[in-house]
Amino acid sequence: MNRAPRPLDRTGILIVVFLCASWGLNQVTAKIAMADISPLMQATLRSLGGAIILGAWAIWRDPNLFASDRTLWPGIAGGVAFGVEFVALFIGLQWTTASHAILFLYSAPFFVALALPWITPSERLSRLQWIGLGLSFLGVGLALKVSSGSRDMLIGDALSLVAGFFWAATTIIMKGSRLRFVRPEKTLLYQLVVSVFVIGGFALWRGEHLPTHLSLLTGAAFAYQTLWIVCLTFAIWFWMVQTYRAGELSAFTFLTPLFGAAAGHFILGDEISLGFAAAVALVAVGILMVNWPTRA
Repeated sequence: MNRAPRPLDRTGILIVVFLCASWGLNQVTAKIAMADISPLMQATLRSLGGAIILGAWAIWRDPNLFASDRTLWPGIAGGVAFGVEFVALFIGLQWTTASHAILFLYSAPFFVALALPWITPSERLSRLQWIGLGLSFLGVGLALKVSSGSRDMLIGDALSLVAGFFWAATTIIMKGSRLRFVRPEKTLLYQLVVSVFVIGGFALWRGEHLPTHLSLLTGAAFAYQTLWIVCLTFAIWFWMVQTYRAGELSAFTFLTPLFGAAAGHFILGDEISLGFAAAVALVAVGILMVNWPTRA
């Protein structure tokens, strides 16, 4: 018998903060791994490794996971959006810093907040959420202005923003289709498997090849993305969503761009100007306000 989700307790808070810190570090490790693995090939191999490991675990847990449930086409659509997201993000990381990429990637909650009322009328935005959206878009605009002095960085930032849009598209497809009724592992597997072909196709088109050499640092960075981020943190997050109230969990996602900007600065030496710091703060506060749990 399923229990009702419980309020977020001290243990839950510690876990979700740790997850946000892990996700904030993800773009930094992707940037590090580019030393030996070309960007789209890296994203392809990450999806492939995640699909094999997560698929084996999910089938062991539920042998009937892939029973026919009319989710094939929305699953493919979500996978295409997921693949395009990472094509844009990993190409963008060649042109911009990890700190900028994580900020623009986290425009996704705002695209979702704008689109969901059209799909689910009950999810109309409150006044607080509209204010949060305004602050967040102001932050994105400020960040674009900060990067406008460099053509390369502006291209990378724009691609990261496109990645945020397609990340939002995967959520909107899931919310607006039968995918919302299936186990989260199945939705993620659709995304991983389909993205192997989408990203892999782009990688071959760009002439990218499998890596011939991996340094210890590159291997560790790639393993972090595949084993920890794709396989473990997502599984932990699914458990958290089933255990705790989703609204209270979502409010903590504002921490991810903060952790990401800090990781880029301290690990990669990304410059954090006063204008960009203000942009990160506006986006973080906006995410917090958009996802702030409301009481019925």
